Amino acid sequence: MAERKLSSTNYRNQSFLEEKCSLNELLDLVSKRWVCDVLFSIEEGNKRFKSIKEDLTFISDTILADRLKLLERYGFIERAYFDEVPPRVEYTITEKGEELSSLLDNMCKFSETVHQYITEPVRL
Repeated sequence: MAERKLSSTNYRNQSFLEEKCSLNELLDLVSKRWVCDVLFSIEEGNKRFKSIKEDLTFISDTILADRLKLLERYGFIERAYFDEVPPRVEYTITEKGEELSSLLDNMCKFSETVHQYITEPVRL
């Protein structure tokens, strides 16, 4: 994916919001398509790339690899490499990842209670 220009207004706005409150950075991360689903899949016991891919039928290899790297970079999952033939990689959720997953699960439950209000057109 193309990186955003450092001089763009969009980049400056995002940087400002992230400095103002770290929640903005977290919301930016979890709002990326498939991030929550990948985290939930790993939490449910899918440890290998292939099993995560099978669980999330329509995710592309490129996006899955990117989302795994993001979740690892932020410390929500850990990647273990096993020097075997053939090489094996497994992903596990961290304590911080479990905490995030619990928060996201609560947000999912909340969204179900307000879904009708979100999807209804606004009447002026």
